[in-house]
Amino acid sequence: MAPHSADRLAGFGTSIFTEMSSLAVKHGAVNLGQGFPDFPAPEFIKEAAIRHIRDDRNQYALSYGVPRLRGALAANWLRRHGETVDPDTEITVASGATELLLDAMLALVNPGDEVIVFEPFYDAYLPDIFMAGATPRVVSLRLPRWEWDPDELRAAFNSRTRAVILNTPHNPTGKVFSRAELESLASLCRENDVLVISDEVYSEITFDGVRHVPIATLPGMRERTVTIDSMGKTFSVTGWKVGWAIAAPELTRAIRGVHQFVTFTNSVPFQEALADILTTATATDYYEGLRATYTRRRDRLAEILDGVALTTLPVQGAYFLLSDASAFGFSDDVAFCRHLCVSVGVAAIPTSAFYVNPRTAPLLARFCFAKRDESIETAAGRLRRLRPLH
Repeated sequence: MAPHSADRLAGFGTSIFTEMSSLAVKHGAVNLGQGFPDFPAPEFIKEAAIRHIRDDRNQYALSYGVPRLRGALAANWLRRHGETVDPDTEITVASGATELLLDAMLALVNPGDEVIVFEPFYDAYLPDIFMAGATPRVVSLRLPRWEWDPDELRAAFNSRTRAVILNTPHNPTGKVFSRAELESLASLCRENDVLVISDEVYSEITFDGVRHVPIATLPGMRERTVTIDSMGKTFSVTGWKVGWAIAAPELTRAIRGVHQFVTFTNSVPFQEALADILTTATATDYYEGLRATYTRRRDRLAEILDGVALTTLPVQGAYFLLSDASAFGFSDDVAFCRHLCVSVGVAAIPTSAFYVNPRTAPLLARFCFAKRDESIETAAGRLRRLRPLH
């Protein structure tokens, strides 16, 4: 009998996120691996969804999003970046950023094209490229500041290059690309007539005065950039799955053409709720409170990890810390993270999961600090069992 699965799925397998989460459940570990909050969403966010469910906003909306939400997203972009976008022709609402990443790839990239991706990278990027029939061209981000080599980046562009996937604030490193870095990338994209698919789902979570700059706001980039964001990280509701793409009308038409045949539309009461939530968050100190709370949790978890010889790297955004695990004598980060989960009772993600060739990855573990104070303190007690070699 012929294989039942399509060839395009070859090599995908089970992700390390699934494995580590299963291990965490099996061994009762504190899950600092997967990137979702374990604390309740704020009451005003939950009440907004309840209100719209009770008001019977429960049927299909326009495929590309509830008009009121698209209007609120346009107003939010104007507030943050001082630029107008057309909610009718430049915003598409879909079932989370992950769907929109694939929508954009299928809509804008042809089989045989090349797509530049920065390593380490979020694990959905390569499957998206492969499912579009394209080829990834990997450019490494190098320690200590997670910078690309300008010559390597320039050499990655060629006549087959169709797009670049950018992620800022960056998962897993926590880097927020500077305006100067983005300008150098934008120059290459303009020079080579290349699109940018920019994953900005942590756009509101930055630290120490670092400012997030969307590459779409740079000169000549609006017409060649798809900016993807979602409410899950900003509002601590990763299960609601409401994301949006902002792009020029021609790019938006293509993305909507794919989206209508993937999920068609997504949860209407959550879309209506987000329109209210954006208004409330802007009128209050919500975003400042979010950053202050995550700064405190980041600093506390860094103190704990540094105290047990898991030296942390600095982060400017998102809600992850990377720790150097080389002091413990393990051959690779996967072995270390399995030991940490099974024998110590704390789950983390090996950073090699974000590399094409895991053997080239530094021996780092990724810890998520979007967790209750109690979870972080429980992890602290367990991590004291770790003993470095020297």
